[in-house]
Amino acid sequence: MTATLAQDIEAAVALLAGATDVTLLGHVRPDADALGSALALGRVLQQRGASVRVSFGEPDEAPETLRWLDEGGLLTRADALPPSERLLVALDTPTPKRLGRLAARVDAVRAAGGDVLVVDHHATNAHYGTHHVVDESAEATAVLVTRIIEALGAPIDEPVARCLYAGIVTDTSGFRRASPETHRIAARLLEAGVDPGEVARRIVDDHPFAWLPMLSAVLAEARLEPDAAQGFGFVHAVVRSAAAETVRSEEVESVIDVVRATREAGVAAVLKEAGPSRWMVSLRSAGGVDVSVAAAEFGGGGHRMAAGCTMEGTSDEVLAGLRGALGRAPLLGPRNA
Repeated sequence: MTATLAQDIEAAVALLAGATDVTLLGHVRPDADALGSALALGRVLQQRGASVRVSFGEPDEAPETLRWLDEGGLLTRADALPPSERLLVALDTPTPKRLGRLAARVDAVRAAGGDVLVVDHHATNAHYGTHHVVDESAEATAVLVTRIIEALGAPIDEPVARCLYAGIVTDTSGFRRASPETHRIAARLLEAGVDPGEVARRIVDDHPFAWLPMLSAVLAEARLEPDAAQGFGFVHAVVRSAAAETVRSEEVESVIDVVRATREAGVAAVLKEAGPSRWMVSLRSAGGVDVSVAAAEFGGGGHRMAAGCTMEGTSDEVLAGLRGALGRAPLLGPRNA
């Protein structure tokens, strides 16, 4: 941990230690890292006597696979939040835009003299708060939240540890991209009572039967472009709204993890139809191309190896735009011989 990061954590701890009323927000369509981080920190603050709410801009309800993490009943619909709060904590959210309809709360809290703490690990973070714990070298926001909780001197019980573990195991792709220190953090969470098999099964591995025909239809139209993405290869698939209607959002989001396994492609993309001529795009890199820069061309962002954005047009037009952006993106490593 750098001296600057340690100082930022110390400042965040001073802010949180005296908090009595807190709203914690994750990004729209929250994943396990965003929601797990918010619920873990929220439960710790609740146990310290604060009034706590955890929310996100959309959809109205948390993904079914993540609701079981909320043992303290902290999840609050966006339309049920109070008009304002003295302390707003934004987690795993690099820009206010990613808060969706709740983005205006950032300026409202700051204008009222309140505090906004941003905890995030995205390289594209805009540092839009009054306090920041931002470290792009952290594999998950949950890693940073663990450090904050430990610096607070707060006990990590099993429900808190489970939320943190969920964020780490998913954002590291099952610890494939975890540092030795992150493995040590995970060990401490397991010692707190987390059942790693249950977390993986309920969040990653458990799908309804409808997932299989949806996946079959989507993969049947997947295409490989071996020379695209600056020669690293580009594989892509499209999830149209008709296919998505048969499954939960979790099943749609899981498609990228199947497509990215393509050996001949250094970059994978999945286009998810979100409305007429509107697409949510997930990008993954095998380590050769910085997909966060490509996503940033269209107002998105993320990590060098995992990013996303929203794009307009036909699926062919979106793919053409992605090809161009990937062709301009910085390289992270050499091409295979």
